[in-house]
Amino acid sequence: MASVPRKARSVEHTAESLQDDLVRLEAQRQALERELAAVMAHLGSVQRALGALQAVIRPPASAVPADVTAAPADTGSPYGRLTEQIMDFFERSGDTEVRARDVAAALGRDGDSGSINAVRSTLDRLVGTSRVDRAGRGLYRARRS
Repeated sequence: MASVPRKARSVEHTAESLQDDLVRLEAQRQALERELAAVMAHLGSVQRALGALQAVIRPPASAVPADVTAAPADTGSPYGRLTEQIMDFFERSGDTEVRARDVAAALGRDGDSGSINAVRSTLDRLVGTSRVDRAGRGLYRARRS
């Protein structure tokens, strides 16, 4: 008879474990749905930004990805490679207003929020040094000469 209570405890433990898994999996599902919604929204903004850039620079469609992500030559500048990539991006973008996320996507640096924040911070420094203009809240454009 002593084994019956032990089996009951085992079943209770299993049920509690499954309930914990259910709660965790539901939270994970909700997080993934939010992430998917954010990715879909970002995809739309990247497509719009790329379309605007293509309209401005009008290179052959096959040259756009290779051209936008090309590494800049070593200029001996005290600024990092990211700064130079961003400046090269703005040289090609003309007067188009873009978001930091769109710049990050064009440079292939939109894989995680840390990379996007690095682009955003660099853009803010470039605004502070008058190398890039702030076109509005969260919008940047090439410095007008």
